[in-house]
Amino acid sequence: MLGLTSAEVVKIAAGCRGSATGHGLALLTDRTVQSWGANGSGRLGDGTVFSHNAPGQVVNLADATDIAAGGTHSLALLSDHTVVAWGRDNYGQLGNGTNADSSVPVRVEGLNKVIAIAAGLNHSLALREDGTVWAWGHNDNGQLGDGTTASRNVAAQVSDLTGVTLIAAGADHNLALVGGPGNGGVVMAWGHNATGQLGDDSSTNRYTPVKTQDAWSGEVSWIAAGCNHSVAVTGTDSTLHTWGQNTSGQLGDGATDQRNTPVPVPGLTGVQLVNGGREHTLVLLGDNTVRSWGSNGSGQLGNGTTTDSSTPVTTLTALTGADKIAAAIGGDFSPDN
Repeated sequence: MLGLTSAEVVKIAAGCRGSATGHGLALLTDRTVQSWGANGSGRLGDGTVFSHNAPGQVVNLADATDIAAGGTHSLALLSDHTVVAWGRDNYGQLGNGTNADSSVPVRVEGLNKVIAIAAGLNHSLALREDGTVWAWGHNDNGQLGDGTTASRNVAAQVSDLTGVTLIAAGADHNLALVGGPGNGGVVMAWGHNATGQLGDDSSTNRYTPVKTQDAWSGEVSWIAAGCNHSVAVTGTDSTLHTWGQNTSGQLGDGATDQRNTPVPVPGLTGVQLVNGGREHTLVLLGDNTVRSWGSNGSGQLGNGTTTDSSTPVTTLTALTGADKIAAAIGGDFSPDN
């Protein structure tokens, strides 16, 4: 990527409302953050609202340890375990007690001891070191998990959820892994469920967390959320299970039928990392190669075609030694580095 080398990049994140309006973030080894793409509402954090197609530095941010990109807002976790946010704030997704957009990072109020962050289309999540999850922003589908549909501009605790080790945010739904390898690994989900993305064998929105049906053997080691689908890495052989929307084959099970409970992705083992996009999925395997499936009209599968695939295809054939993947939760691009 212009202006960045893989040696500098610790993590990348992609957020998008559509293929023409996406933005990307990169966390560098010096703990600064670079951003590029669309800049409506100041989501690039450079003090302007002007888009740019090459990475530029997020201002007033020199101590980041993690990043997350939502639809039109961005988050960063700092080394003191607090969170900052920038970009659009119409639903309170910046979490600073206002609904005013910001083109520079602002502090999320009332949060400390945070160890992980995630961003949905118009909402935000934080995992604290005590295993609780906190959410703020848009809540029309119950994506804040507090039992209501009222949006919040300050963080509130997700109800009845403790012992969490991982979090993931889709467009309007969320996943949490309770426990993990050697300690249960139960997947909980809440929010929008019209396409079965919560995995509880229904299509009913859930305003507090519910248990995803565990159709796998072994424990869950990783979770990820696409726009309207969900993914879990399971078992000692690191196989993959998916559920939710499947209109473009994004579940990878060879079909295009919606799944309200998890189904296995056939023939795929050794999964190290997984990420979900708008209607596609990416996985990084143990040999540092990438597989992808789902929607491909804009070439987001990276296999040299624009043909959708309902089963995994080899991605980025010119790339070896990949160690990071990201996909846009609301859009059609897949940055790599």
